[in-house]
Amino acid sequence: MGRRSFLTATAGVTAAAVAGVGVRPGQGWAASPAPARDPQRWEECLRLARELLLVGPRGEDLKLEYLKVLIDEGLTKTTRPKKVLVVGAGISGLVTGMLLKQAGHHVTIIEANANRIGGRIKTFRKGPEWTGRPPFFADHQQYAEAGAMRLPDFHPLALALVDKLGLKRRLFYNVDIKPGTGNEKAPVPPVVYRSFTGAEWRRGPQHTDFRPPTAASRTWIHTNGSKVRRADYATRPSDINSGFGLSGNDLALTAGRLLDTALDPVRDYFSVRSANGERVNKPVPEWIEGWARVLYDFDGYSMERFLTEQAKLSTGVVDLIGTLENLTSRLPLSFIHSFLTRSLVSASATYWEIEGGTANLPYALLPLVKNEVRMNRRMTRLEYWDPRRDCSGCAHVGANGPKVWIETVSETGGDDASSGKPGEREVFTGDVAIITVPFPVLRHVEVTPGFSYGKRRAVAELHYDSATKVLLEFNRRWWEFTEQDWHRELNAIKPGLYEHYRSQEKAEATGTVGGGSVTDGPNRFLYFPSHPVQGSRGGVVLASYSWADDANRWDSLDDADRSASAMRGLQAVYGRRVEAFFTGHAPTQSWLRNRYAGGEAAVFTPRQLTELQSSIPTPEGPVFFAGDHISLKHAWIEGSLETAVRAALDVNNLT
Repeated sequence: MGRRSFLTATAGVTAAAVAGVGVRPGQGWAASPAPARDPQRWEECLRLARELLLVGPRGEDLKLEYLKVLIDEGLTKTTRPKKVLVVGAGISGLVTGMLLKQAGHHVTIIEANANRIGGRIKTFRKGPEWTGRPPFFADHQQYAEAGAMRLPDFHPLALALVDKLGLKRRLFYNVDIKPGTGNEKAPVPPVVYRSFTGAEWRRGPQHTDFRPPTAASRTWIHTNGSKVRRADYATRPSDINSGFGLSGNDLALTAGRLLDTALDPVRDYFSVRSANGERVNKPVPEWIEGWARVLYDFDGYSMERFLTEQAKLSTGVVDLIGTLENLTSRLPLSFIHSFLTRSLVSASATYWEIEGGTANLPYALLPLVKNEVRMNRRMTRLEYWDPRRDCSGCAHVGANGPKVWIETVSETGGDDASSGKPGEREVFTGDVAIITVPFPVLRHVEVTPGFSYGKRRAVAELHYDSATKVLLEFNRRWWEFTEQDWHRELNAIKPGLYEHYRSQEKAEATGTVGGGSVTDGPNRFLYFPSHPVQGSRGGVVLASYSWADDANRWDSLDDADRSASAMRGLQAVYGRRVEAFFTGHAPTQSWLRNRYAGGEAAVFTPRQLTELQSSIPTPEGPVFFAGDHISLKHAWIEGSLETAVRAALDVNNLT
């Protein structure tokens, strides 16, 4: 009996939703009329909508401005150079420091880690940053991502920066593919950004024969004891849906379709369906107002509350959606966060990866600011001068001296750090500081004078999510095997080994290239490498990728227990025989337990966007802020880059 077999057969969505009937905003959901709008809150939602959509105060497209600064022109050369302290050598700190240095400012980048830059861009690999530690993998050519692993085509700043720095990007197979299809040997397509103003920004070849391969969708959905390939689920959802207690019309709809149907009335706020069925944004004023209405109406909702109270979905449907669409662990968190991801991310999006690892991105920037980076300096105290604040407790700054004073210490151990002389103190002074560290880290820094109430509240309360990865190295790419491959490779290890495993279970060869599977077991999401490492017969499987409460369960285990549990979960989906190729190497990453991160990314809880966001990016006197948590693109490199360029512009424009 499945773990959800107690669910009744009454699971269902509203009749209008099942029939695909569009529900207009404000209609079909509530019997009573909407209450009068609070003018102050409405103005805040309008402001936040413009911030979300990067619409400037004069209606300009800020994304276009950021592209021109970061990729094309840089900042205007300063005639008033300032001494700038940047705290954090993640991607936002490196880019901010680079732009300001090139504009003529005197920059110092302070990094707590002793041996690695990049923040949550982190690649397990053989490299100079890991000198002196045991290798992550038996095959030293192998590498895998502990942090950011894919770049979507709707993030032009990130992709254009990769191209500008001369890094090689190639497709990340979010869905497994049919080998031999497409044309990936041609030059990669250009980075194109089409603005809401009608302008188009482009970088790259005008013409290319590049074509992505055809999706195969042969990876598994493994829930409630049933195992179905994704392609089969798309045409016959009932085999999986019945395990969640669904019946009637719900059996014939995929989890993705059920979720999109529930969300479509909210999308109607700011977009319409074109003749070909695709979503098209409304004219700019209505587009902005529509997003403001979304924030006004739904920022107080968790995703679970929206799906149950607003969309009227049954427990079984919500459980199905949560399991297959990676929402289970985030159901108690903000509806807006998950809706943004679902609605701003095109289902037809192309994803890219950086050959050799995402860590090549920060390390490609490092030569541009190498002399400015100070490693193994953890900020413990920040003092700044702001004439609008009571600075009676400030001992080191003032109107006629440095405006910012930062005390740091060195340390040993911790996450990635490795250096001697723990506790060695060093002080940095400057005219301006740009803080890029996550708020859980900033929370433990002594700040004088205290930040404004709104900023203090944001630093203390902004929710950060857990995310944990467990990676397993194998000396053969068994996920690409046919049954004949299994027979040959197992018996090459030991004659009769193939028959030994077949006598215990009849596991089916996966035969996939890239993509990932989903399970309701603790592993949750599993991804295979999109490309082989040249000269290597093996590969590294992301055997478990989990968020929020799903990740917290993994965080309670030590590293050895994580790898053992991940192997058991992998075998539950793919069969016991995969163990024959395991090398014993299994690096794992918990971002919640990383002292320099405090979590994978900021993820709002209900009401945090409208209550906290206005204070999150706001400077505090000479102290500015950057990082993905400052943007409304949490967890994305693109958000880090947007805020890095914005902070650099703000500092460069100071008189």
